Amino acid sequence: MDSRTAKELILAGIWYVILSALALTLALPLVWLLSTSLKTGGQTFLMPPKWIPEPFVWTNYSDAFKAVAFHEYFWNTIRIVIFATIGAMLTASLAAFAFARLRFPFREPLFLLVLSTIMLPSIVTLIPTFIVFRTLGWIDTFLPLIVPLWFGGGAFNIFLFRQFFMTIPLELDEAARIDGANNLRIYWGVILPLSKPVLATIAVFAFIHNWNDFFEPLIYLQSPENWTMAIGLRGFQGLYHTEWNLMMAASTAMIAPLLVLFFFAQRYFVSGIQMSGLAGR
Repeated sequence: MDSRTAKELILAGIWYVILSALALTLALPLVWLLSTSLKTGGQTFLMPPKWIPEPFVWTNYSDAFKAVAFHEYFWNTIRIVIFATIGAMLTASLAAFAFARLRFPFREPLFLLVLSTIMLPSIVTLIPTFIVFRTLGWIDTFLPLIVPLWFGGGAFNIFLFRQFFMTIPLELDEAARIDGANNLRIYWGVILPLSKPVLATIAVFAFIHNWNDFFEPLIYLQSPENWTMAIGLRGFQGLYHTEWNLMMAASTAMIAPLLVLFFFAQRYFVSGIQMSGLAGR
């Protein structure tokens, strides 16, 4: 083994140690969450902290589901997430297809205008948006959380789709047109089947955003029977007392679907991020 190879191995070992330490640091909150979800109420804030509960209180999970209407919050969240995710994927991909594959006047300025909306904080448009939804009679319904995503799907999603679509050769479009396909047929039959990585990426992003969203459901959903899980977690927090072990059990149940989703979609997710970052043409 020459000195160069030895230096490379030492450097790689140092990087592995650093990255392992960072990974462990980032994992500590999750470990504490899981640990607390299996503790008794009195063990939550013991000092020094006990990372391994004694005993394991598995009934915290069933008690958490009984303490609040967690099953209702779960199905409310599922309905919102499914329809919002489908809307974001469909309409964002359609808009991105137009920007990436079609030629029309002011295409680039319009795309820059769409991108500029990313810099606009949602809090700026909160009041006028609330007034519009109140006028439509949509307050305390799921519509304000779903319908907007069926009109463009978000500038960031459009950007990711466009960047990916621009990596697909235009010759495929031309060949499809020779066979008599129109733009919609090219979008549905040519572009989308080749876009599984970016579709998985957008699906993960949209799912996580809507699953974890707290602020918008808090603003638009007023009746407890319409609450999502993010809002329902407040049920464990009283004026003078918080049942932290039950809250952590419910939180663990809330993040479990996200972990499962990312585990199964991570291959497409990473590929979509990498290819969407290409410059294209």
